[in-house]
Amino acid sequence: MDPQLLSQLANETMPFGKYAGRRLMDLPIAYLVWMQAKGWPQGPLGPKLALVLEIKHNGLGYLLKPLRREA
Repeated sequence: MDPQLLSQLANETMPFGKYAGRRLMDLPIAYLVWMQAKGWPQGPLGPKLALVLEIKHNGLGYLLKPLRREA
């Protein structure tokens, strides 16, 4: 796993929608499941959201917390 990618998941924010401005790692799992059913966004955001869902689904979200930078 690319450490830089994990850092991005911990610090990037959602650019649109109901959770705009919230960090990807802080998105509710129900929202990620809904988005998966609707289809992931195009571009690099889609795979990142899919990975966040996989991490959260497996109970590994705590691994991203140490990578979080303060705003």
